[in-house]
Amino acid sequence: MKDDTLQYPDSRGHFGPYGGRFVAETLMEPLRQLEEAYAQFKADPKFQAELDFDLKHYVGRPSPLYPADRMTKAWGGARIWLKREDLNHTGAHKVNNTVGQALLAKHLGKTRIIAETGAGQHGVASATIAARLGLKCVVYMGADDIERQSPNVYRMKLLGAEVVPVTSGTRTLKDALNEAMRDWVTNVDDTFYIIGTVAGPHPYPMLVRDFNAVVGREVIVQSREQIGRLPDALVACVGGGSNAIGLFHPLLGFPEVKMYGVEAGGDGVETGRHAAPLSAGKPGVLHGNRTYIMADENGQIQGTHSISAGLDYPGVGPEHSWLKDQGRVQYTAINDDAALASFHECARIEGIIPALESAHAVAYAKVLAPTMRKDQNIVVNLSGRGDKDIFTVAKHDGISLG
Repeated sequence: MKDDTLQYPDSRGHFGPYGGRFVAETLMEPLRQLEEAYAQFKADPKFQAELDFDLKHYVGRPSPLYPADRMTKAWGGARIWLKREDLNHTGAHKVNNTVGQALLAKHLGKTRIIAETGAGQHGVASATIAARLGLKCVVYMGADDIERQSPNVYRMKLLGAEVVPVTSGTRTLKDALNEAMRDWVTNVDDTFYIIGTVAGPHPYPMLVRDFNAVVGREVIVQSREQIGRLPDALVACVGGGSNAIGLFHPLLGFPEVKMYGVEAGGDGVETGRHAAPLSAGKPGVLHGNRTYIMADENGQIQGTHSISAGLDYPGVGPEHSWLKDQGRVQYTAINDDAALASFHECARIEGIIPALESAHAVAYAKVLAPTMRKDQNIVVNLSGRGDKDIFTVAKHDGISLG
């Protein structure tokens, strides 16, 4: 990979042929203002000090790099390490990004924030920060996701957020994002849209990546301290792609570190019931940017399926599309059954209940580890905890929780 690839996006918000701004004219100026404000605050030592303080004292960073020795022994091959984003305040990596965006909202004088959510973790993180800063919060969530993520819905309401069910389309994350964009067009003067992933129009893919890159920066320091060198491989699940790009981006300049992004294979990519645009999609435009999407021959967005609400999305962040084309990151898919098996296995072997999203990454690490030497190391991004998924898993297992 050329070194200049690390400088993406370019001045127009493009990662090679991907990214950009494909939005209504009414949003062009707010996006330009956001880009300018972000550039200003990114270079402001006071803003960075405020962000660092919140990440340490409110989020609880750095998150541990945990040696999963029993898992390693069970699987054979490379040693497995878990980057414990599940231990962050609110239980996932999403809070890294919402803290940063909420600080931007506060400095820009916004009084209302909106967010979209699939698994509910981004909604919870947004509601949490809004409560702390005294901002009104509205979260859009697909009606189907509300049903399968009821614990997180109640958490958002406890935090004072209004949760708006989205009943259009597939009633999942894609449609929640559509509704949030419509809200922002209408209320742009007082509203800040906290996007939950590295998708959307420029500057969001860059902005969200930068805030979540704290994960990869920590892994560089921690792996050198605990392993004595950088890991040989990184593994992370990919829906929109924020947890993965946060891990990958700071290490892109180290070609010896291999990277694997794991999409939701659903019932199997060959069945068409999946959420794996990088594995089986094609370039197109979705939610304000050009990227790999799941679409039919007429360009219409296809329905998706994953047992994991957070991965149930027909697109992906544009930087992931660029990294796929460049061959820097290898993308694959894990189906529902394998993710569920790893959900149970991680719980029983390591005493850690992972999010169903993260279980996809764990499942691929189980495939990858035996192909590597015992003196090699894999870091798996455990992007969130599985409390939110217990009703989904119990239902799948035929267990009633009342």
